[in-house]
Amino acid sequence: MAVKLVSAREAAKSNGLKLLVYGSAGAGKTTLCKTMPGSPVIISAEGGLLSLRDSDIPVIEVGSYQDVLDAYEYLTTDQQGQQFNWVALDSVSEIAEVVLSHEKKQTKDPRQAYGALQEQMTDLLRAFRDLPGRNIYMSCKMERQKDEQSGAMLYSPMLPGSKLAQQIPYLFDEVLCLRVERDADGNPVRYLQTQSDFQYTAKDRSGSLDVAGEFPDLGEIANKVLSQPTQGA
Repeated sequence: MAVKLVSAREAAKSNGLKLLVYGSAGAGKTTLCKTMPGSPVIISAEGGLLSLRDSDIPVIEVGSYQDVLDAYEYLTTDQQGQQFNWVALDSVSEIAEVVLSHEKKQTKDPRQAYGALQEQMTDLLRAFRDLPGRNIYMSCKMERQKDEQSGAMLYSPMLPGSKLAQQIPYLFDEVLCLRVERDADGNPVRYLQTQSDFQYTAKDRSGSLDVAGEFPDLGEIANKVLSQPTQGA
């Protein structure tokens, strides 16, 4: 068997950006879809697309696990579906809730339902993440928990099932938190947190993003991550 060697940099470029962004309600996770350049498509499990009313981005609405599988098949086998270079899943929290609801109807044992949820969602997230040549943006709700020892509030991606929620950050090279702060005049300022601190989960495995935060633009994020060599792990 012939062995083909490629540089890590070229492999990263050909695989595309794989990005998870989480944030509070109203932070702008859906609006962030408008910053996907090229030919994007949104797989939406949420009814709240009002923030995109001025956009012509095509949307695939899903209401069941099978709908999501059908969307994946469309993107991988249909000639038209293969033309999209950006794919957004908005949001994986809602998709997971749909899967959990279905599994709860199949069994009376909640442990089996959550076990099936973890297996199906992990397979699903990996399948979309590993779409070759596509940039993948997945949005996620934000979970807030209180640290019993320090009393501090801790923020991380929200998914049903503790094991799934703990696992999801490990599936992505880029896990960013969409933060909303106020400037001196009281105006909202949005930015993407790229590094973890004592409260927020975040990581930039590329080492290319500003540790102080990035402007919420997926096109600019992709340019930075894919045009520079990997520095972190």
